[in-house]
Amino acid sequence: MSHSRTRDPLEPLESALHPFLPMLYVAWADGDLSDSEISSICSKLSEVDGVDQPCQRALKGWLDPDDPPTSLELGSLLTLIRTTAASLSAEERLSLTDLGAQMAKVEGVEISDPVRSALIDLERTLALGGREVVRRLLAPPRPAVSPKEPKPSFDVAAMTTLLDGDQVAIRRKVRDLISQPEFAYLYGVTTEEYRERVLERVQILADAGIGSLSFPVDVGGSGDMAAFVAAFETAAYGDLSVLIKMGVQFGLFGGSILQLGTERHHKTYLARVGTLDLPGCFAMTETGHGSNVYDLETIARYDPDSDEFSINTPNENARKDYIGNAALHGRLATVFAQLEVKGQNQGVHALLVPIRDGDGIPCKGVGIEDCGEKLGLNGVDNGRIWFDDVRVPRQNLLDRFGWVSADGEYESPIASPAKRFFTMLGTLVGGRVSVALGALSASKSALTIATRYGVRRRQFGPEGQPEIVLLDYRTHQRRLMPRLATTYGLDFALKYLTQRYVQSFDEDRREVEALAAGLKAYATWHATDSIQGCREACGGQGYLSQNRFAALKADTDVFTTFEGDNTVLLQLVSKSLLTGFRRQFGEMGVLGLARYVAAQAATAMAELNPVVTRRTEEEHLRSREFQSAALRWREEHLLISLAKRIKKRLDKELDSFEALNQVQDHAIALAKAHVEAVVLEQFIAGIDSCDDKSLREMLDLVCDLYALSRIDAGRGWFQAHGYLEAPKSKAIRKLVNRLCAEVRLQAVPLVDAFGIPDELLAAPIALDGVASDPG
Repeated sequence: MSHSRTRDPLEPLESALHPFLPMLYVAWADGDLSDSEISSICSKLSEVDGVDQPCQRALKGWLDPDDPPTSLELGSLLTLIRTTAASLSAEERLSLTDLGAQMAKVEGVEISDPVRSALIDLERTLALGGREVVRRLLAPPRPAVSPKEPKPSFDVAAMTTLLDGDQVAIRRKVRDLISQPEFAYLYGVTTEEYRERVLERVQILADAGIGSLSFPVDVGGSGDMAAFVAAFETAAYGDLSVLIKMGVQFGLFGGSILQLGTERHHKTYLARVGTLDLPGCFAMTETGHGSNVYDLETIARYDPDSDEFSINTPNENARKDYIGNAALHGRLATVFAQLEVKGQNQGVHALLVPIRDGDGIPCKGVGIEDCGEKLGLNGVDNGRIWFDDVRVPRQNLLDRFGWVSADGEYESPIASPAKRFFTMLGTLVGGRVSVALGALSASKSALTIATRYGVRRRQFGPEGQPEIVLLDYRTHQRRLMPRLATTYGLDFALKYLTQRYVQSFDEDRREVEALAAGLKAYATWHATDSIQGCREACGGQGYLSQNRFAALKADTDVFTTFEGDNTVLLQLVSKSLLTGFRRQFGEMGVLGLARYVAAQAATAMAELNPVVTRRTEEEHLRSREFQSAALRWREEHLLISLAKRIKKRLDKELDSFEALNQVQDHAIALAKAHVEAVVLEQFIAGIDSCDDKSLREMLDLVCDLYALSRIDAGRGWFQAHGYLEAPKSKAIRKLVNRLCAEVRLQAVPLVDAFGIPDELLAAPIALDGVASDPG
């Protein structure tokens, strides 16, 4: 076919085609027409009065499915449409039919009513009508614009100071240290080189006094546990292999000597631990007993003839596994073992056991194996350790809670072996506090990168208008803003946990341990979720190693299982809640119990009052009373129902282990509900303690988003239990959308307030000119 004969829209012969040109272009540009559509169009046009034969032939030429228009022809056609339509006013661009009619009019042609009717019918048949189609057809090229963000509504520096809390100086010191070129992220190096570079970086931190912050002053430390915890949290903005090696050396290894040892251990070892002169390990985990420390199998048997302990690994399942610093650098290990004295097992205790000499050669009877490549954290030399009659002096027992006398007698101030065990582990809760804080910092890094990129990258949008920045899309806001709100809430909750941990006395250690277990699980799962969500929000750019998400994902993934598997930790939380519940009932007596149940019933009735469950006004939904009551009501309901379920099984003479095993899912739900209520409670307390009006207003908005997004996420449960009716649930979801949009306007200042130096973000997509614009 000769295209110029039938399909050159510039030929005079085809001037009668002008009414049909917009529809012809859109039909072809939107995709290939099906045979049935072609047949329908041809049939419709062949029946139209007033369309002469030359025009009919020209139309059939344009509508021939065996000879579709070329891209050159379609481009020529679009040029003609836009050129002709340029003289038309916006009001005249109504539909494809109207546009075609106006184009014909410009050419001096009036279309007949039958032709107009046929065109309208075709528009309906092909679903091509409406202003949107014409607007896209005639749209000019998109204008280019520079990223520009709203002014911050609060003092960003003041928010950073608020988040830094009372450890501003040490946080600034660590930020400055790890922003040095010596700490730049490494790509493409071997594992061997990476491990040595990480060791060098930890040495820099030790030389700056970071490693001994929590150790007593008389051994070269600062005696400031709060400062060490803040330093650890801040160091998590950098290379996480450095963070974990630092945590193993100073937190776990040094912390075990500090917390489980006595003064002679402190004076002998801690100064060298803090300077990294004595690299060490924390050897608790065994291959066959991950979270079950109580039943680990390594044996430390006392030999009264030599006044020594003999350390032995009885089988492969009892080897110490995944021990940081073990594969290369560790020389001394805190080894957890079953202590056997005079043939009697005294339970798990910790001993200091040399594993290498000064030249790095394994000690006699010590077997060491490298765990090899891991999913992440490959700058940390994890290894496995075996012991075969390894002898250590009696004085190497860390004996704060139990000791062996010179005449071979075991003594302890804590008579109960179970209580002694949990007391020892409770002193090491700092590891869970630190991991939770490290996860929080990783979440902040991911959210900062994704938020900055989200206001820089543009994509799609109305024809002829600038492309829309990613963060202006509701789905993008839904991806990032609730996670940002949760991160702020966790910041306040973890500050509360840190304060409780640093100041706790023996009587409330168990409570602090449960709080640490719950927040560690919540914070590390939040990090895993946030980093993945942020990676996806950055598309392919987020998949590039240089933009940090690969390392953040890989390095934090293990946070959910070390220092306690999260699922196991949440069971600890639920058990603690059940214990408190039982104690509360036990201390009340019969009359008190009756009053308590009556009060609970009254509260339940008030909360489930139809007027309350149906209220949808914004003032009610944004009230702290409603938000707090909802989360606490869910927790209390789950606690009472869990207690009933366990009791029902115990009444059937199931043992306590099996009874709890059958309701594990319920126990986990209770623990999660409890932690979310705690986060909201501490978020509110943090806002109440803030004196700056602009910060309070901003934090109030973020807190609303946290609380309502949590209720929205659990709306199925709340509706199933009658706490929310459908209209209220819908109102909450609608309000969450609006709050996401409001928080989005301050998203960049909110992540800037984390105070992460650009050298530590180091992601190109987060750096190039995307800071808050005062315009």
